[in-house]
Amino acid sequence: METSEKLAPVTHKMSAAIAVRDMDFYYGSNRALKDITVNIPKNQVTAFIGPSGCGKSTLLRCINRMNDEIPGTKVTKGKIYVNDIDIYARNIDVVKLRAEVGMVFQKSNPFPRSIYENVAFGPKLQGERQKSVLDETVERSLRAAALWDEVKDRLHESGYGLSGGQQQRLCIARTIAVNPKIILMDEPCSALDPIATAKVEELIWELRESYTFVIVTHSMQQASRISDRTAFFYLGELIEFDDTVKMFSNPSNKRTEEYISGRFG
Repeated sequence: METSEKLAPVTHKMSAAIAVRDMDFYYGSNRALKDITVNIPKNQVTAFIGPSGCGKSTLLRCINRMNDEIPGTKVTKGKIYVNDIDIYARNIDVVKLRAEVGMVFQKSNPFPRSIYENVAFGPKLQGERQKSVLDETVERSLRAAALWDEVKDRLHESGYGLSGGQQQRLCIARTIAVNPKIILMDEPCSALDPIATAKVEELIWELRESYTFVIVTHSMQQASRISDRTAFFYLGELIEFDDTVKMFSNPSNKRTEEYISGRFG
């Protein structure tokens, strides 16, 4: 991400794509996140798990400042660094941040436009007007989202004509089109059937060589299948963060073990 000229340089460099430090977050008077500190590594898939209301989606939305859109929310202490930049610094360009940190939501949300225009929307918003560049970007992004072969002959048809799983991959292609470094996903498969879910999971696994993924999921099976590392949240606290294989086979914390084994949640 390009920093604003007015931004003070960040002095403590991180090897992580995302570094959260001692962060508290409030919805009004409700403390939704408590002293969160975590390093999320580059070019891996990190899963956030935990029961409903535990703070995992809240933290996800903090990483690209989507919570700014909700009245009464605030970070009261701590910092979040994305690729070594303090994203809550005063002069951060939030539009640039959201281009670098893309978001895919629980319910696929294609725009009421053609498949082509859905993918070209972001580059056009950034000022790209050259048709050959837009054509290349659309094809590259749809190929990356494993959708090109399915839609290459219907690019000018509505995105609404695609199946649910195809729509979600279209949303991933739309995110990829603006060249993000990080892709956040909030329960991206919860509305999909098992076949569509498998395609999206396979896509995430393949793309992690090029992007850093953070995915919120209620599915323990999904977290164990596709993530390199897993973070378990409970009542606004980060209880445990570790290698996924270790987390699911030998968790360090009793509450993590109880949640993974289905004793609560």
